[in-house]
Amino acid sequence: MPEKPIASAAGQTIIQMENVSVEYRVPQEQIGTFKEYMIRLVQGKVKHRIFNALNGVSLSVDQGEVFGLIGQNGAGKSTLLKLVARVLRPTHGRVLVMGHVAPLLEVGAGFHPELTGRENVFLNGAMLGFSHDEMEEKFPRIVEFSELGDFIDAPLRTYSSGMSARLGFAVATDSQPDILIVDEILSVGDEAFQHKSFECIQSIKAKGATILLVSHTMSTIETICQRAAWLHHGKIVSVGNSIEVVDRYLGRIYDEETKHLIEKSHRGFHPQEGKDSIEISQVKILNQQNNEQLIFHTGEPMQVQIEYRARQPIDSLEIGFAIHRQDGVHITGPNTAFDGLEIKAEPGSGGVVYSIPSLSLLEGLYNVTVALVNRDGNIILDYHDRMHSFRVENRGHNVTERYGLMTLSGEWRLL
Repeated sequence: MPEKPIASAAGQTIIQMENVSVEYRVPQEQIGTFKEYMIRLVQGKVKHRIFNALNGVSLSVDQGEVFGLIGQNGAGKSTLLKLVARVLRPTHGRVLVMGHVAPLLEVGAGFHPELTGRENVFLNGAMLGFSHDEMEEKFPRIVEFSELGDFIDAPLRTYSSGMSARLGFAVATDSQPDILIVDEILSVGDEAFQHKSFECIQSIKAKGATILLVSHTMSTIETICQRAAWLHHGKIVSVGNSIEVVDRYLGRIYDEETKHLIEKSHRGFHPQEGKDSIEISQVKILNQQNNEQLIFHTGEPMQVQIEYRARQPIDSLEIGFAIHRQDGVHITGPNTAFDGLEIKAEPGSGGVVYSIPSLSLLEGLYNVTVALVNRDGNIILDYHDRMHSFRVENRGHNVTERYGLMTLSGEWRLL
């Protein structure tokens, strides 16, 4: 079957949204069963509220453009894609779409677990608007791409999620659409399948298709998309060059996370009742200028300042902290005893600072545990278990390493 020609010339607007809103009526209280819902509906006891999934969105996308959509969960990205795919109609406003749309809103959507892979291919093809004869012609290519030849006649319930994803992707992309809609599909399946999917999308792009891409991986948006839109609570916050939009989005995310980390950390600053001899009064994570900072980049100096309040003398005070990655991996645990620093705490306030000249940790969220110990009796006097946090992120700092815990700060050279 010959490929379907692209509907319009490059540069021509192919998707136009004008002041588009989508409203849902949502019950104000949770109702356990459909039967209970219907009874209460007939009795007039169901109260609804209006939820605006999209609110006054205006947007245009040109033919041949790769356009990204970013935003947190619930921002309205998938709703916007469903409007373009003609799955939804807007409550208000107008949506104009030119040409054939291939939606990858959810890989394998419409598959039936009791049908075989072969039967699901023809069923899914019919849902996408293809005739039986067209699917007969497509079927060998779909099986070859999905690499499921040995399983194509087995029930889908026997497939792994990766196998279902491969089959769904193969069905949806075995044509040249005018518009390809991709909703987080590059995050499913194994690494080999993701690479194969990416190459397939690049091939469709090279033939002039318009691609709408939703992804939470910002490097993917920056690499593939020329332009992007940032959605927040159903409204467009920013639209333009993909790198600039991603920078604005991540700036907002990091600002919010910094505020959250500071609030979380300060909750541990209040004196705790019941500490007879000494307590941790304050923990600060600082930059080189002694200002509180909770987002660093690899290689940047960092300081951990630990303050205490003693009620009685302690001749052998040991102060230490540990850093854990968010998943619980213990990274390091320096303490004053290891470095030969002797502390004799007198009643009143005191503290120590641990200076890190070059933070070797790679990107991620890290938790800090702090402890005060009486070395003479090996007694823990006070303990903050992972109450303090900081993040490492490396946008714009030329750190090439991406995987693992830390950088080796090495260099490559040719032999």
